Amino acid sequence: MRDLMKMTRGMDYQINDDELREIRYQTRDIVDAFNALSARQTVEKDALIRKIFGQVGSNVHFEKGMCIDYGMNTHIGDNVFINFNFVLLDCAQVTIGNNVFIGPDVQIYTAQHPLDINLRRTHIGSARPVHIGNDVWIGGGCVVLPGVNIGDGSTIGAGSVVTRSVPAGVIAAGNPCRVIKNIG
Repeated sequence: MRDLMKMTRGMDYQINDDELREIRYQTRDIVDAFNALSARQTVEKDALIRKIFGQVGSNVHFEKGMCIDYGMNTHIGDNVFINFNFVLLDCAQVTIGNNVFIGPDVQIYTAQHPLDINLRRTHIGSARPVHIGNDVWIGGGCVVLPGVNIGDGSTIGAGSVVTRSVPAGVIAAGNPCRVIKNIG
């Protein structure tokens, strides 16, 4: 089985596989082109966003300074705004719902590495998907870790490290992120 299939299925895979490396290079070339555009080049930016990601809805806006690992594993809904310096390690599927606001300096990780030192030395990785529901706001400077689901209508406070899933309709914040208030 190819490492690409292993990666997207959550199995251990070889990080330095030639096919995976080439996909990352191609994605980063397109991301570099996006980051080089002026803010006024909205048509060109939209075209590149649609080349980077697996699926992109309508009215999706990214500010510059994005860093994307694969892109093809990410599906973005409608009416999404992603602010400056977005980092996405999408070795597994990432779903971003409709009407989502993501603040500046947010990082979403699906990639993980073995705790066993000897295994880690072999450049083995694995990945777990991340799902962000509809009507979610993720404040600036947040880090979302592998396997996390953020429920519909929730808000994640700035600077949070989201280590486990967050239910729908809550405000959650902190390091580690925890529910502070139910907002229905």
